[in-house]
Amino acid sequence: MTTILNVLSVLGGLAMFLYGMALMSEGLQKSAGDRLRAFMAKMTSNSFKRVLTGTVVTALVQSSSATTIMVVSFVNAGLLTLGNAIGVIMGANIGTTLTAWITSLGFSVNIALFAVPMMAFGFVMHSSKKSSVKNIGQFMMGFAIMYVGLTFMKDCSNEVLGNYQAGMMNFFGSINGFGFGSVLLFLIAGAVLTIVLQASSATMAITMLLAASGLIDFKLAVAMVLGENIGTTITANIAASVANTSAKRAARAHTIFNIIGVIWVLCLLKPIVSLICHIMVSLGFYDPVEASSQLAAIANSGMAPDPAEMEIYKNSLLYGIAMLHTLFNVTNTFVLIWFVPLIEKAVVWLVKEPKGETEVFRLKFISGGPLNTAELSLREAQQELIHFAEICRNGFGYIRQAINEQDPDKFDQINEKLIKYEEISDRIEYEIATYLNEVGKNEISEDAADTIRSMYKIIGELESLGDSGEAIGRILKRKNVHGKTFDKPLLDRLNKIMDLVQKGYDVMIENLKNPDLKEISNAENAEYNINECRNHLREEHIVNIESNSYNYLTGVYFMDVIAELEKIGDFLINISQALVGKFEYEK
Repeated sequence: MTTILNVLSVLGGLAMFLYGMALMSEGLQKSAGDRLRAFMAKMTSNSFKRVLTGTVVTALVQSSSATTIMVVSFVNAGLLTLGNAIGVIMGANIGTTLTAWITSLGFSVNIALFAVPMMAFGFVMHSSKKSSVKNIGQFMMGFAIMYVGLTFMKDCSNEVLGNYQAGMMNFFGSINGFGFGSVLLFLIAGAVLTIVLQASSATMAITMLLAASGLIDFKLAVAMVLGENIGTTITANIAASVANTSAKRAARAHTIFNIIGVIWVLCLLKPIVSLICHIMVSLGFYDPVEASSQLAAIANSGMAPDPAEMEIYKNSLLYGIAMLHTLFNVTNTFVLIWFVPLIEKAVVWLVKEPKGETEVFRLKFISGGPLNTAELSLREAQQELIHFAEICRNGFGYIRQAINEQDPDKFDQINEKLIKYEEISDRIEYEIATYLNEVGKNEISEDAADTIRSMYKIIGELESLGDSGEAIGRILKRKNVHGKTFDKPLLDRLNKIMDLVQKGYDVMIENLKNPDLKEISNAENAEYNINECRNHLREEHIVNIESNSYNYLTGVYFMDVIAELEKIGDFLINISQALVGKFEYEK
């Protein structure tokens, strides 16, 4: 029963470690999310800056997965080019090495003594109403929980090892006897563990735990570290699986970069291990290979070890693993940074651009799912609204074609496109609304909540633009069925109001693109001009009907189209009003 509790405690410690890491990362992203994004967007003018950007951002958020997902979303949103993204991802691999040093420190120093008081301070700060203080408190609590979990893993694993030491030593000893095959086996194990846990930091902690217990030697620990570097690429590939082509290419570049690094390290495994041992000895530690042999011998002997001696061996081994992780990622980056153009060509060849129009009508910016924080996710949603608006403006081009087309067969082809655009607008509205709903489930600020409410209104109005296009198509179809046509004077009048509606679309998109929008006089003027034109055409229509200038039924269809065009103008002004908070939301 005691053993079962210890095993569950190890798993619970791992869960605490993962949760603490996530909490700490989320707190930092909330605290500095926009600044990190701005930093990432600006610091990409050369290769050195790209690597530095990825390194700094990952070191701050303590998650290479968070950085790579952010990079994929930036590429998806068109904020980063593929070449720039590859450089940032390379830097992310360097930034994540800090996690290995933090983890090794947790095994060698009882940080839990400081972590519990830190949790108390963090809780008090997290209770603050000031968001900046609250986010720092969340970071402190995450840091504390992470180290408490690490301490549980370390202490409880010692209990489990004490009860089943002989059996575990025999098991790991049996799979250690296949030479290079054992290295490959542990490399695969490291990759699989990282994929399952979705956190290379957790796999690093498990690797260090096994090494410090004397169950695996330094060489097999190196193999697991290499496996982690492959496994961690899966997260970005999952995020990019439903994104656009450029984002998929960025994720594949991450995979290629890490796999190439693992291959050349495996080819030079012996000299690299020797180099790490030489570095550690020169720094005053034991040779990590010798330290792992001593730990295994102590574990096999069953004798009570000297605590001070054990601590020296463990520290030498753990810091050796962290050193290997750092040296691997730094060297791999500075070797492959010169081959970014070749990697870019390779991923362009691997991930082909889809043919036809299918890519045009997909979500471009938020298809990878929400980022870790609402503040980061809403930027992607704002870009998606602009994309949605541009699709609606393209749809209006088909409305103009449909109104001016006199050939019934050609009109039917255009009308099919109007129906298609209405279906597209329905689907995009639903997908953006679903995304906003997911973002809203997180803890969000009042400003973020207001932004989400505004976005819900905007996507509703954009969807209505698609409905109006289909409605105009139905009016024109009935006109054709009854054998009625619009002569040149009527088409001239319709084109006049359509020019004004086109201006309304342009103004609406201009306002959507303006992050500092304060007033919407441009949109108000555009709507005023549409209404004035509608009123003028209505008065002209009454005069023309009285003078029998055209057939009464033709006039009915004419005014029905005018009414729908004016309604489009209403939807356009509603969007601009929602942007500046002037729209009265329904309760």
